[in-house]
Amino acid sequence: MKGGGRPEPILMVNYPSGNFPCENFLVTWFGVFGHTDHRQSKRVEMLLWRSRVPTLPFSFSVKTFVEHFPVSKPITFRSQTHKICSKLESIISVEGSPHFKNLNSRQKEQIHLYVDALLDWNQKMNLTAVKDATEIMGRHIEDSLAIMPPMKSCYISHCKKACDKLSLVDVGSGQGLPGLVLAIAFPGWEVTLLESMNKRCVFLEHVVDLTGLSNVQVVRGRAEDLGQNFSFREQYDIAVARAVAEMRILAEYCLPLVRVGGLFVAAKGHDPQLEVRNAERAIQLMGASVLQLCSVESHSPYGQRTAVVCFKDRPTPRRYPRDPGTPAKEPL
Repeated sequence: MKGGGRPEPILMVNYPSGNFPCENFLVTWFGVFGHTDHRQSKRVEMLLWRSRVPTLPFSFSVKTFVEHFPVSKPITFRSQTHKICSKLESIISVEGSPHFKNLNSRQKEQIHLYVDALLDWNQKMNLTAVKDATEIMGRHIEDSLAIMPPMKSCYISHCKKACDKLSLVDVGSGQGLPGLVLAIAFPGWEVTLLESMNKRCVFLEHVVDLTGLSNVQVVRGRAEDLGQNFSFREQYDIAVARAVAEMRILAEYCLPLVRVGGLFVAAKGHDPQLEVRNAERAIQLMGASVLQLCSVESHSPYGQRTAVVCFKDRPTPRRYPRDPGTPAKEPL
């Protein structure tokens, strides 16, 4: 026992009989910490047998055993512990958020399944520059949840409809932000995740299956193409975009997909006024006007955020959006 804490667990081994009564314990030990190969326990047995320990029963601490036994993956225990601790820290970091508190236990579990999948898949493909669960919860999840209040408030007051059931498209969804988070928070919403890259669409489909979301559709394509497709053009109550492009470009990407009487919501940083002023002409050409710049009460560590809300009051001219690539190369 160290410092008055809990005693170290002791592993008792009956040695000379040739039997290895603790083998099941070892298999369980390795199973818990990532080593499920039965051959590992046999390896321990052989090492102990060859050591010819002369005592009848002998004992040693599990801590000493783990530190000195040369397993093939010595960092497995540490990495799993770090993962668990990171997850606990991430939960604690958002517990003060009213947005996260309002989710039920099932929705919170879906959020954590999504974060775990994002971290796992990010090791194989570049989905996000953020590598830590705590930072993902604070930077991405909290920011996505934080745009809900102004979006709901503007929709109810200006679109004159209840927001318990509506259709939303997340343009340039990427790793599913904010669309997947909004789909979890609002099970009654029909959410389309629009993404042009196939590998990201595969990831999004995986998360939809993993979390059991039945209100999400993943569509691979470019916003310029879908904006000219009558199956998507002016079909959505709300279009959202986060970390995709500047407002002049986003207006041409998103507003052709929004029905007359719907909203376009862009998640921006703390001071987007100049960017919004420069985009006013593009927004008007798409048939909309800037409705409100809402300071977002985000509990993320990245400062104040802003939701730029645009209201569409007339149809988008047929010539918009222009050909793929043109809005980014030649912003309006």
